[in-house]
Amino acid sequence: MSAETIAMFAAEIVVVGTAIAIYLGGSFVPRPRLWRWVAVGGLVAAAVILTEAPAGRVGDAPLEVDGLSHYLRWIALASGLLLVTLGTGPIAGPSTAEYLGSLLLATAGAMLVASTRDLVLLFVTLEMVSIPTYILLYLGRGDSASQEAAAKYFYLSVFASALLLYGFTFLYAAAGSMDLGEIHARLGALHFADGAFGAFAKIALALILAGLGFRLAAAPFHFYAADVYQGASHQNAALLSILPKIIALAALVRVVAVAMGGLEAYAWPALLAISLVTMTWGNVVALWQDHVRRLLAYSSIAHAGYMLIGLAAFLGAEPSSQAAWDGLGAMLFYLLTYGVATIGAFAALAVFGTPNRQLDEVEQLAGLAWTPGRVRRAMAWLLAAFLLSLTGIPPLAGFWGKLAIFASALDVGPAEARPWFIALAVAGVVNSAIGAAYYLRVIGVMFFRPPSAPPTVGDRIAGPVAAAWACALVTVVLVGLFPGPWLGWANRSSSAAAAARQQHEQTGPQANLVRPWPGQCLGALLPSATPSQ
Repeated sequence: MSAETIAMFAAEIVVVGTAIAIYLGGSFVPRPRLWRWVAVGGLVAAAVILTEAPAGRVGDAPLEVDGLSHYLRWIALASGLLLVTLGTGPIAGPSTAEYLGSLLLATAGAMLVASTRDLVLLFVTLEMVSIPTYILLYLGRGDSASQEAAAKYFYLSVFASALLLYGFTFLYAAAGSMDLGEIHARLGALHFADGAFGAFAKIALALILAGLGFRLAAAPFHFYAADVYQGASHQNAALLSILPKIIALAALVRVVAVAMGGLEAYAWPALLAISLVTMTWGNVVALWQDHVRRLLAYSSIAHAGYMLIGLAAFLGAEPSSQAAWDGLGAMLFYLLTYGVATIGAFAALAVFGTPNRQLDEVEQLAGLAWTPGRVRRAMAWLLAAFLLSLTGIPPLAGFWGKLAIFASALDVGPAEARPWFIALAVAGVVNSAIGAAYYLRVIGVMFFRPPSAPPTVGDRIAGPVAAAWACALVTVVLVGLFPGPWLGWANRSSSAAAAARQQHEQTGPQANLVRPWPGQCLGALLPSATPSQ
């Protein structure tokens, strides 16, 4: 590895090094508070390094830093920092070192996914998030429900990884390269209407959407989410709400939106349908949920559908158009607003209960705003703020996230696609109203119901936990009051993907293939499958 590459990814190296130090040190010095502060220090040091990290690509290295990867690296790093600080549970128990080390490795993997330019490395970095997640779920609570949740997630995640790997195989068969830039150039020479090569590319698209849809918890690959969230701790439910979504969206942009150029006509209708079903199913089913983590699981499914609106709008728009609302930028901005509000909500819930019994039912929050104890009352107001942001109530951050997403759908230019996206935007607004019903129900239980037995507050609320609340609340309010800089950052971050699409539009299907690839060897056996030049 060259010195330039080390400088570009020094932040990830620091996070991984901190994780290894915690793994080893925790075996000899079982001091939970010490290792949590070490984890926080490592992530803060990585953040300082990331502010000065250079951009670009060194030679033919399979890693590249551009605006998109820089934005997602910051989102992943900030999410990891909040997840480390947000609660007690396993972070304060005997498995502290294993828990924190696995969480840091998952954070580093999420940071690397956005920078990969190679299919093999992309799969490795995706598994760098998935494998530590199995450990985190197993360490979450130590009861049978937690172990059941870990087992469900493990088996279904392995199945999703197999689908994704199978999709990468078909993509390699169509393009003959693992490099995403090379795939983009070679797929530009194919006519997808006929021939085995076009069929391989379309099969790859379907399998990749299925494999990444699992991590995104998008319908119909969402069926595991409610059971796993219910059996997990609040900390692990928060992790499942954000880190898998970061890596799934990063991979979708890199592979589907950029590398598989020329398949937009097939990709955006599929994403539009998945988005519509996902947000509708998540919001409608959430109306009947009384278990708080199960409710937030369906909320997470619904928000995955909202995010896919932006990606579908990006693929459905003309590559050379100058839309007022960029779909990809809106999706990235929505990821920020959703992530901070969701982690904040779980951080407030994680305060209640004991290591052996945590707060589970919505009814346990009855009258929380008026129960004795400043912590309980403060948590009621904090939880209300985060839920209102998820609802999309101004002037909180979630309002601008939904406005950007729906406006990007309305701004799609092609005449054949525009009616579909107008209908999708209308469906999104209706779904937001449905979502408001169950969010406001939780708020109503806390503020307009007579107090019942007050939920138990943890024995100790450490300083980092309060810092997590403060950071999440300040971000939700600050982005809501001043959305311009944050939305501008997201739009600038999407310019790399937009430039790649415009490059494909300029080269078009007349691009010449410089050398034969494995797919052409298969074409010799299948004469009808020869790609049109």
